[in-house]
Amino acid sequence: MKVGVPTEIKPDEYRVALTPAGVRELSDHGHEVLIQAGAGEGSAIPDPEYVAQGARILPDADAVFAEGELILGVKEPQPEELHLLRPDHTLFTYLHLAPAPDLTRGLCETGATCIAYETVEDAHGRLPLLAPMSEVAGKIATQAGAFMLEKPLGGRGVLLGGVPGVAAANVIVIGGGVVGMNAAFIAIGMEANVYVLDRNIDRLRELDVAFGGRASTVFSSTLAVEKLLPQADLVIGAVLIHGARAPYVIKRDQLGLMRRQAVLVDVSIDQGGCFETSRPTTHSDPTFEVDGITHYCVTNMPGAVPITSTYALTNATLPYVLALADSGVRDAISRDPGLRTGVNVARGSVTHPAVAQGVGMPFTPVEEALQSEETSTHGHSSAN
Repeated sequence: MKVGVPTEIKPDEYRVALTPAGVRELSDHGHEVLIQAGAGEGSAIPDPEYVAQGARILPDADAVFAEGELILGVKEPQPEELHLLRPDHTLFTYLHLAPAPDLTRGLCETGATCIAYETVEDAHGRLPLLAPMSEVAGKIATQAGAFMLEKPLGGRGVLLGGVPGVAAANVIVIGGGVVGMNAAFIAIGMEANVYVLDRNIDRLRELDVAFGGRASTVFSSTLAVEKLLPQADLVIGAVLIHGARAPYVIKRDQLGLMRRQAVLVDVSIDQGGCFETSRPTTHSDPTFEVDGITHYCVTNMPGAVPITSTYALTNATLPYVLALADSGVRDAISRDPGLRTGVNVARGSVTHPAVAQGVGMPFTPVEEALQSEETSTHGHSSAN
């Protein structure tokens, strides 16, 4: 199979979907890897390192999409890339479609099969391809929040860890999953007062052990949030429902409970955001203010540390990439039910129930959508 890796073009995105180690593995399996010139430069991987492991360098995205069959990405296709997708393409990348009806419709119109890293599950129902970026995003969330609390950046002017004789800042983490746990670990390491909220008591027990008593665990309810907000300096939103739009855990009227120039960091922004007042931002322009509260809502937080993120991501994705390249989509998802949950769009249909609900489109089971491949022609899409 021909595996294509285009350069990421989302603003401030420096990651790349494959490392030279991945090229070597795919080449050893008999596949041809096509890398767009300069695709790895943002992650400090020059073209010759890919070539040394068997890749072929192509001049632009048009050439990669034209030759490639399995297209690997990091972030969702940008509007100018949609027309490059064809019905015979399999796209494997982060998609976050539930809050993005226009993108979902655009992908349906291409006829391509689109598999989202963030909804692939393992045998225990966990999200193995989202986890490494959640770890990075959680750690960045606390770092960024601490920075944005500085007065010149518009914050309250408090140091997260305080100093002897001056109290540490209060950090509230809403959501005790991978993001929340990593955000809390960094906040604990910076010597803040940390509260982690979650609705799963068993998870709170696990976190209590993991933190060694250095953070307070709180059952998450509207009242619990409202009681903590008046003392919060930094609030990190780390709420996730697999594949679905994130629920709001802080509404606009609750901002009035907070100290002026406190900071909200919304790590759920890719899934629509968990604060009612959130909207997507970029690393170049990361914050905005609503009712005196600073909001940090960057949609690709791990893109700020691409060397760490690229290797962490591709370590996780490579086994799935090999399965898709070796067997094709239908065989690969029949062998791995967890990979099946990753298929969000196929042959013009939405094939993930949470995505379908989020974008208000009909849901079609994956097998039914792919079955149409046998009866339709490759002229399915008018987007070409």
